[in-house]
Amino acid sequence: MRVAENLNAALGDLLEHDPKAYLIGEDVLDPYGGAFKITRGLSTRYPGRVLGTPISESGLTGLAAGLALCGDTAIVEIMFSDFAALAFDQIINFAAKSVSMYGSRVPMRLIVRCPTGGGRGYGPTHSQSLQKHFIGVPGLAVYEMSALHDNHAVLAAMVASAQPCVFFEDKVLYTRRMHALDPLFNQDILHDVARVFIDDPAAADCVIIAPGGVADRALAAMRQVFLDHEVTCCLLVPSRLYPFDVEGVLPTLQNAKAILVAEESTAGGTWGAEIAHQIHQHLWKTLPRPVTLVHSADSVIPTAAHLEQQVLLQESTIHTAIMEALHA
Repeated sequence: MRVAENLNAALGDLLEHDPKAYLIGEDVLDPYGGAFKITRGLSTRYPGRVLGTPISESGLTGLAAGLALCGDTAIVEIMFSDFAALAFDQIINFAAKSVSMYGSRVPMRLIVRCPTGGGRGYGPTHSQSLQKHFIGVPGLAVYEMSALHDNHAVLAAMVASAQPCVFFEDKVLYTRRMHALDPLFNQDILHDVARVFIDDPAAADCVIIAPGGVADRALAAMRQVFLDHEVTCCLLVPSRLYPFDVEGVLPTLQNAKAILVAEESTAGGTWGAEIAHQIHQHLWKTLPRPVTLVHSADSVIPTAAHLEQQVLLQESTIHTAIMEALHA
């Protein structure tokens, strides 16, 4: 099953089992089924609860937040995550604050889905990774889709948290197969963190922490450094980026000779910097060297494929960072 099919099925199950759930967005109705066809078939199966809207990210997110405030479950599809900037006020100043500003905790079952990232030739205003702009907001959780996590469980966790969640879905993953790994690797799940490793994850030379959209590039780099240099790596892919429970993965981190955090966003005030800070707090006395951060270039994202590759984080960048960290 491909990631898009898994997400579509997870959304369908949520609508089936929660009669107070709504899915809201632009062009989400059949026969179009959303810009990336993730909602295909859902408006036919659940008429009246899959709602097409005018082109107004602020308006449709405000509608969904209002439904959540009244006790419903609301799922928003932002056509491209870049446009979440237009809904920033509704997410940050209304939805996130509504959890706690009325004197007692208010359940806010709101999920804002954001197709994100480059690699598809969509250009500067349709290819950004804006996760860092939602990190550290009280009452707001940030998730990222991966091919290693079943979206049924991910959506269920977001709804159960009863707080607004922003769900970044890297567009390049939609056509990938779920749980498809090179035979070289093993996989398990530790809490909500997927671990991919060759032998013992706690004995890996290097640990890479990366969100789902970067996982394939990290895995390719891991494979190459093992074949070329017999360096073993363990990849950690969290489902929930923030808040991140670093204590849950400390056993995997504490023996590593190097730790990297890889992300597609540009550097500066990032999720990766927050993770590095948490690791330093817990392991500073025993870390052989500071956590390494790798990002995309400090640039807008071009449309032309050869220029886009020069800007976005690549497998080769992660490969080089692993070797430099180990030999620093």
